[in-house]
Amino acid sequence: MENKHSGEGLKRELSTGQLSMIAMGMAIGTGLFLGSGLAISTAGPSVLISYTIGAFIVLLLMGCLAEMTVAHPTSGSFGTIADQYLHPMAGFLVRYSYWIAQVLAIGVEISAIAIYMKYWFPDIPGVIWIIGFAAILIYVNATSVNAFATFEYWFSMIKVSAIVVFILFGAYVLFGTSSHENVGAQNLVAHDGFLPFGVKGMWIAVFISLFSFLGTEMIAVTAGEAKEPDIAVPKALKATVFRLSAFYVLTMALMLMIVPWHMAGIEESPFVKVMELLNIPGASGVMNFIVLTAALSSMNAQFYASSRTLYSLSREQFAPALLGKLNKKGVPTTALAVSTAGIVLAAVVNALLPGSSYAFMMGISMFGSLFTWFIIFVSHLSFRRKWEAMGGRTLPVRMIGFPYLTIVGGILLLSLMITAWFTDFKIMLQFGIPWLLFLCIAYIVMKRKKGVPVTPRSISKTGS
Repeated sequence: MENKHSGEGLKRELSTGQLSMIAMGMAIGTGLFLGSGLAISTAGPSVLISYTIGAFIVLLLMGCLAEMTVAHPTSGSFGTIADQYLHPMAGFLVRYSYWIAQVLAIGVEISAIAIYMKYWFPDIPGVIWIIGFAAILIYVNATSVNAFATFEYWFSMIKVSAIVVFILFGAYVLFGTSSHENVGAQNLVAHDGFLPFGVKGMWIAVFISLFSFLGTEMIAVTAGEAKEPDIAVPKALKATVFRLSAFYVLTMALMLMIVPWHMAGIEESPFVKVMELLNIPGASGVMNFIVLTAALSSMNAQFYASSRTLYSLSREQFAPALLGKLNKKGVPTTALAVSTAGIVLAAVVNALLPGSSYAFMMGISMFGSLFTWFIIFVSHLSFRRKWEAMGGRTLPVRMIGFPYLTIVGGILLLSLMITAWFTDFKIMLQFGIPWLLFLCIAYIVMKRKKGVPVTPRSISKTGS
């Protein structure tokens, strides 16, 4: 019989709207507000194709994830699914990789928050803001899942509203005024054409674009606490992917037509460049508030994801039992406390590698997330066949084009991960490959010492 403990005790309080906003909050962050500049400078105007390909991969991923999550709406999510449909070691690798990715990302975001606050308070030490904001978000996450979701909803609402306002202002500059002579569709082909760095630049930018979509899988993590997961999960996944795709491609197109692509970079957000062109008083302060909100939102969601993943590991006997304890409000507070390690790690890495700490931690963080995505595709190939073979219930959502589109998604993602070796994100694989070897050894040791099950568990026909 299937192990159902990975989500036992958690409260099912999250609505479809909250699920969507949690995923949006996780995904809309520095990848769009700042990383888009790096993507543009890498591919030029062809970055529009890059983001479209990235969105296509994520759409396939969400199709696979929606089907499996509806069948097994647990806090362990894709880790539990990999455990049951591939092998217990696969579930172990996925959950620990995803956990470390979120823990490291927390450190990245809190470091960024300290920098943002210096805009208004240059004389106050950054450590004050790190401790202060970390304490607030830890308290929010420890209170209840509904408190977390409410904060995340409004954090995300601010970011989404900012993007909508940006789109409106951008459209006004392009179509509502003639005072800016150097803006327009001609910028898409000016300065060495649409593909200034060839197909290679466009392809590398696809990898960068995936960073902007990381976090959409959060809906699967929250499924164990969702109201009516059969309805809420697939609706939230579809809404999130289409909203993000529309936001990213549309904002990219506007930026490229307003600001020539060769002026893009990571020293300043392309959003800020556009606002400066509009000559809006206080635009830089407004944008700083938005990126601060983006960092807080992402950090809030990462606390949630890391604590639930560690909780799931404990319930599956892959981590100490203490980490599987819940407080009176159904929150895994011990797992939450351990997941704050990223804050300390960020400070240590920053001290050891002051000039490259951000890129180092970001590269490490990306590996865990992209590895998780790849295993989701592989898991789906096994899931569909086994689910149908055992006569599982008819699911309200199914991945179209199976198995071909699932295979296409997996091949595209694996190819992009290999591409990272030939880019500035090489650190991702330099860390990731040894990390997986370490986890494999750790799994074998745990299996021998503590009797961790080594064969896939039997699967329930109705899911958990």
